[in-house]
Amino acid sequence: MPRAWLSIGSNQDRARNVREAVARLRAAFGKVAVSPVYESEAVGFAGEPFYNLVAGIDTDLPVAELRRALRAIENAQGRVRGPDKFASRTLDIDLLTYGDARQPAEGLPRGEILEYAFVLGPLADVAPNERHPTAGQRYGDLWAAFDRASQPMRRLDFDWD
Repeated sequence: MPRAWLSIGSNQDRARNVREAVARLRAAFGKVAVSPVYESEAVGFAGEPFYNLVAGIDTDLPVAELRRALRAIENAQGRVRGPDKFASRTLDIDLLTYGDARQPAEGLPRGEILEYAFVLGPLADVAPNERHPTAGQRYGDLWAAFDRASQPMRRLDFDWD
């Protein structure tokens, strides 16, 4: 069964929304590997800071069905989709990888892994020795080489209760 890595973010009622997202993932998929939670500034728009983390689930759902399930979790938490790609949101869950799938037409692996600290950092925390499907490098090594000063973030002592 493939491991799917997911990026989770919220900048509206952040703590409640990331807690609820992980709870809903556990209810739907069972065991969930969870990275530390980070706070980072909004990217691409002026908005409140985000809470971000990465979660891993094992699933045999096809990619399209998995994305529908993730969208349903977002919708259940009041996600409103507008025309702007970069905007405030209650919850954003992005499929980063699906096993070692290399499906550019499906957006796999997701390009943001190599672009944003708030994606790569938490992924390196939870899966440092796994390799990026196309770059071939370990996430821990990619994170060690990443220009962290350009995208600061703060690791939180997050209370899951």
